[in-house]
Amino acid sequence: MANPQTRRADAVIADPRWQALTTRDAKADGAFVYAVETTGVYCRPACPSRLAKPENIRFFATPAEAEAAGFRPCKRCKPEGRSRASEHAEIVAAACRFIEDAETPPSLAELAAHTRISAFHLHRMFKAFTGVTPKAYATARRAERLRRELGSGNSVTGAIYDAGYNSSGRFYAESDALLGMTPSRYRKGGAAAEVHFAIARTSLGAVLVAETIKGICAIDLGDDPETLIEEFQARFPTAALVGDDAAFDRRVAQVVGLIETPQAGCDLPLDIRGTAFQRRVWEALRRIPSGDTLTYTALAASVGAPSAVRAVARACATNTLAVAIPCHRVVRLDGALAGYRWGIARKRALLDRERS
Repeated sequence: MANPQTRRADAVIADPRWQALTTRDAKADGAFVYAVETTGVYCRPACPSRLAKPENIRFFATPAEAEAAGFRPCKRCKPEGRSRASEHAEIVAAACRFIEDAETPPSLAELAAHTRISAFHLHRMFKAFTGVTPKAYATARRAERLRRELGSGNSVTGAIYDAGYNSSGRFYAESDALLGMTPSRYRKGGAAAEVHFAIARTSLGAVLVAETIKGICAIDLGDDPETLIEEFQARFPTAALVGDDAAFDRRVAQVVGLIETPQAGCDLPLDIRGTAFQRRVWEALRRIPSGDTLTYTALAASVGAPSAVRAVARACATNTLAVAIPCHRVVRLDGALAGYRWGIARKRALLDRERS
């Protein structure tokens, strides 16, 4: 039978926070602190001091809890103060606000002057936290403003300039990727955009499949077919929705097959719309092998944005192509299934099928 010290060491090593200590993960700063019983000191996860034996380590959620337990702050990493990560996050947040408030996208030099750090460090810091460059972030915010202006009834030309585009030619070069259609059609709620759709039954409930001329644009799961249709129609209220199409039945059958036997795979043409960062995340999701899972942290690292875990999670949550873009294969650091747009029970069922 293992002695108390061994049991305690095993418990610490099994804790997900132990991995953050062994890798000196700066991203974990602020999430917890650890204390060493033999020295009476508590530290940040990224403290460069020599790591103590696991049986001598205790984890605390906050510095206040560690001090209440009788430990004193490390003089080397100063865990009682603000972490470098939180300071960087504040700088990035200020840069984001500056971009959002500007009439036209500011240059990197203007952002650097506003935040009072060098352009090189700001660019690297911004991408680490958000997963995109300042320029890409500004482009995404400008696209959101454009959609809002078009939706408010503003003229196409007025919406283009109000959104910060200095020339209509520059905008039209990007419009298809941003809107998935011409701005005039978007302004009319997708008028004349032909979308084939159908509802089918699966072992996971109802599925709505919709396809444009470019490929499948929606795979939605749910319990109530009527609700699925209403939610889809709300996206493009005046689009030309085409149902009961016999030629489309084969495509629907492919999607149903993918849901019932996801491990078999299926190469479906997809109409993927989103920001540059979202598309990067979705492409990374499609590279996860069937039956495998990836943590949000690992997924963020795979797209070159290790600090953008929350942005990666949001990209997963905004995915509208269930199973085809397998966001069900992403789990939390402790292995828990976390959220899923179409319900945890369906996420668990899909993973079980892929592993069987």
